[in-house]
Amino acid sequence: MAFEVKKLGVIGAGQMGLGIALVAAQKAQVPVTLVDNSQQSLDKGLAFADKLLAKDVQKQRITEEIAKATKDRLKATTNMADLSDVDMVIEAVPEIPSLKEKIFAELAEVCPKHAILATNTSSISITKIARATSKDPTDTQASSRVVSTHFMNPVPVQKGVEIIAGLQTSPETVSAAVAFCEKMGKVASVSADSPGFLANRILMPYINEAIICLETGVGKKEDIDNIMKNGTNVPMGPLTLADFIGLDTCLAIMETLHAGLGDSKYRPSVLLRQYVDAGWLGKKSGRGFYEY
Repeated sequence: MAFEVKKLGVIGAGQMGLGIALVAAQKAQVPVTLVDNSQQSLDKGLAFADKLLAKDVQKQRITEEIAKATKDRLKATTNMADLSDVDMVIEAVPEIPSLKEKIFAELAEVCPKHAILATNTSSISITKIARATSKDPTDTQASSRVVSTHFMNPVPVQKGVEIIAGLQTSPETVSAAVAFCEKMGKVASVSADSPGFLANRILMPYINEAIICLETGVGKKEDIDNIMKNGTNVPMGPLTLADFIGLDTCLAIMETLHAGLGDSKYRPSVLLRQYVDAGWLGKKSGRGFYEY
């Protein structure tokens, strides 16, 4: 019988983690244990979940019964030990390699021996994260169960998810991760463990080139965004999208691509670095290429 995820754990109650937990509870209809080291973050996340569900009820996308059942499936905790009975856990913390490695070392100890250990990383090597699950690199008992489920943002809206296998990841783990993401209503694309994977390998150089066009005076920001919106039918232009993603995140991913692939075409724009240095990080800081 195929592996089935009957209970999910999610680490990180930020926008991504909360979105993953909410969609899993609603669409896949599984109990979800949401873990964060901050009770304040958990409270804020659950309040946001209530708001999203209430909005869906108001717009008649779901019924009151579905909203209540979804909320009942969500459990919040600050204790990692509460993940001792999950079949799969998805980590969604900031893109800090040392932090993710620390978490996965702990997950290998806390979670059941059959549990899939997934990361939502958008740029860090899955092979490196998997290595952290054991002090002995020849012991692949835990590392074979490590995979990336990189959800697109915002999770309740975007259907795409990248499934990335590390060098140690077993085919069975990949198949089970794909199946569960599809149960969540997502469309899974499988990628090799290469810098940027599929989405960011394609998207970030596109955004970076748009910033270089602005930096070198090829076009004004409105013209750059308008030609891509009205010429290629994308919902938002590259500079608006960069503001939405966060310019610090864009810079970090471009640096990862540049370092990992060693090709000058991945060199981050000088202007992008200056905006980050100025603290103009996009929508979340109130100013990026546009003011919010």
